[in-house]
Amino acid sequence: MSPAALADGPNDGEKPAGGKSKAELRAERRAKQEAERAQKQAKKAELSQAATVAKPRLTPTEPQSVVKRLPEHVQVDDPAAQRKLAKKLERQQVPLRQDYGTKVNLFSHLHQYSRKKPLTQQMSIPSTVIHPAVVRLGLQYSQGIINGSNARCIALLEVFKQLIRDYSTPPNEELSRDLVAKLKPHISFLNQCRPLSASMGNAIKFLKKEISCLPDTLREEEAKEKLQDTIDKYLREKIVLAAEAISRSAFEKINNNDVILVYGCSSLVNRTLCDAHVKKGRAFRVIVVDSRPRLEGRETLRRLVRKGIHCTYVMINAISYVLPEVSKVLLGAHALLANGSVMSRVGTSQIALVSKAYNVPVLVCCETYKFCERVQTDSFVSNELDDPDDLIVLRKGRAQLGGWAENKSLRLLNLVYDVTPPDLVDLVITDLGMIPCTSVPVVLRVKNVDQ
Repeated sequence: MSPAALADGPNDGEKPAGGKSKAELRAERRAKQEAERAQKQAKKAELSQAATVAKPRLTPTEPQSVVKRLPEHVQVDDPAAQRKLAKKLERQQVPLRQDYGTKVNLFSHLHQYSRKKPLTQQMSIPSTVIHPAVVRLGLQYSQGIINGSNARCIALLEVFKQLIRDYSTPPNEELSRDLVAKLKPHISFLNQCRPLSASMGNAIKFLKKEISCLPDTLREEEAKEKLQDTIDKYLREKIVLAAEAISRSAFEKINNNDVILVYGCSSLVNRTLCDAHVKKGRAFRVIVVDSRPRLEGRETLRRLVRKGIHCTYVMINAISYVLPEVSKVLLGAHALLANGSVMSRVGTSQIALVSKAYNVPVLVCCETYKFCERVQTDSFVSNELDDPDDLIVLRKGRAQLGGWAENKSLRLLNLVYDVTPPDLVDLVITDLGMIPCTSVPVVLRVKNVDQ
C-alpha cells in the first residue's frame, strides 16, 4: 500500500474499528433532533388547547364585561353604592345628607337636596372632626351664598390654608401622609353640602400632590409655610393672572360699536368687558340674557352699569328677537371637557344653538385650570340638581306650585348645568391664547407633562 493511501482515513462508507461509520452517526443525530423538535411542537399544541378550553374566545356577538367606575354622586339610585358611601362617611364621621322630594326619572341617579335641611342639622358640632371654617364654607355652598366656579375654588383654597395653619402632626406620623388623610373627611363634608366643581377637583388634586411631594427633611412649620405659599401661587397664576391674560386676548375681539350678548353671571366675562371699556376705551353695547330661578344676570347688569357700559336686559326666551342685532356672543364656562364640550350654566347650550342658526360667533372665556379630563356628550349622566323649591314663585300672595311634593303626579326639575357641543363654539379664549375646542386634549397633555 502506498504512503498516500495510508495517510487517508477510512472512507464515509467504511466502518472504523470502534463500530458505526460517520454517515450512520450523522443520521442518528438528525433523527434524534427531529424527535425532540416533534416532541416540543406536541407540548405547545397541548398547552394552547388547554388554554382555549379554560378561557373560551368570545364571539363578536357576545358582550364583553366592562368594569364601570362611576363617581359616587351619579350612583344615587344604586343601593349597593349608597351603602358603600354611607360606610365610608361613617368612618370619616361625616353625616350622609338625605335626598329631598321626588325626582324626574331621567335624573334619579343624581342627588337632590333642600336648602331648608342643611347638613349641619345632623351634626354634633363640638364633637365633630370637621374644622369650623370648613363647616361654615359648606353651609355657604349649600345655601348658595358662594356661587361660581372661581369664587368656590378661591374660598376652598383659602379655607385649606387655614386648615394647614391649624394642623399639627401627631407623634410618630409623617406630615405628608397624615395631612392628606386629615383632608379627606373635610372634602367629603363639602361634597355632601354641594357636589364639587371641576375647578375645585383640579385644585384638590394639585394640593394633594404638593403635600405628598414634601421632603421629609423639612420641619413642620417650614412645610406648612411652603404649602401656604404654594396655594397662594396657584391662586395668583391659575386665577388672577389667567384672568388678566384672557382679558387682554378677548380685547382683540371687541370692536367699537359692537353689540355683545352675555348670559348669566361669569366673573371672567364681566372683568373682560369692564377692562375693555374702562382701561382700553372701547365703546360697545351689552345685551344681558337671564333666566329663572337664579336670575344671576341681574348681578352682571349691576356690575356693567356701574362701569358706565350701556346694557339691555332680556330673559332667555327673547334671544331670538335680539340676536339679529348681536355681533358676537361671549360666554363663561364651568368646565371644558376632554372631548371639547363646554359645561356651563343651564341655558348656555340653547343660546349657542340659536346663535349658530343666526350665524353669530360664540366665544367662550375659560381658564385652563378648569379643563377636565372627563368626557361628556350630554347633560343627563353627570350634572347637578338644585333645590326644586327655588322654582316656586309667589304671585299675588299665592304659590301655584306650593305643596308640589305631596302631588305624586308632579315632579320639579331644577338643573344647574348643561353641555354645549364643540361644533357650536367658534373659539375658546384661555390664558394660553385663543384655541378651538378640539385643542383641549393637547392642553391637558401639556399640563400633565409640566406637573
